[in-house]
Amino acid sequence: MNYHKYELKTAPETADILVAFLSNSPFDTFEEMPEGINAYAPATASEEEIEAQLLDLQRQFDFTWQKELILGQNWNELWESNFQPVVVGDFCAVRADFHEPIKNVKWELVINPKMAFGTGHHETTWQCIAAIEHLPLAGTKVLDYGCGTGILAILASKQGAVEVEAVDIEAESYRNTVENCAANGVHNVTARLGTLNAVEGRNFDGILANINRHVILESLPALSGLLKPKGWLLISGILLSDEDIVTEAALAAGFSKKEMKSRGNWLCGVFEKNIFGWK
Repeated sequence: MNYHKYELKTAPETADILVAFLSNSPFDTFEEMPEGINAYAPATASEEEIEAQLLDLQRQFDFTWQKELILGQNWNELWESNFQPVVVGDFCAVRADFHEPIKNVKWELVINPKMAFGTGHHETTWQCIAAIEHLPLAGTKVLDYGCGTGILAILASKQGAVEVEAVDIEAESYRNTVENCAANGVHNVTARLGTLNAVEGRNFDGILANINRHVILESLPALSGLLKPKGWLLISGILLSDEDIVTEAALAAGFSKKEMKSRGNWLCGVFEKNIFGWK
């Protein structure tokens, strides 16, 4: 598949805000750069729609952009030149298969992202990895909602989850999750293509949702319905400025907030489903 790369030059704090806005559009991959971000959209997506959104955002934020066509066969070369290993303390390291093994960590994951989002580089994924170390995963049934590369589903399995469903609306994410599970010797993750309607399991012990504010707000009632009472929900992809609106929506959907941490401009929170579905 061919992609259009939109190179957005701006300050770091503005780059995070732009990612939050653009994640609701045809862009499916974002790459942090020293001078801003690169945002990738399938070449089949409406350029007129994308560029109208960029022009609208330029009225609110200070940034410039330019576009480049990336042919499908050049993608591996592109991300291999930029993808560096990620280490989260002594808990987890994430590398591609062309990197040297990383020692002195509990888990080493081999993730080859292709065009799927989620390598551990962004603050949202990094925080989710850090949070998983402390979640009660042994013997559990878990859903990874918006699985991307499958990185969180794979790590949940490594941490003791006995059954994991991973779902994403992007076909490339579905395929990438299957490939990365195989590369990491994980056989208890069932990948599905589609929305929450594609999920077959119920009464999950926990749900991982590293997506974006819009999808999380829209999905909270349905996610609550998929969880056992006292089940946990890990959410990320939320800007610092969105904490109140997300917390209020979670409370309305029958959750209690247990923990909220931040890294850069991004939040990662753990919520618990109330026994009776309300507080």
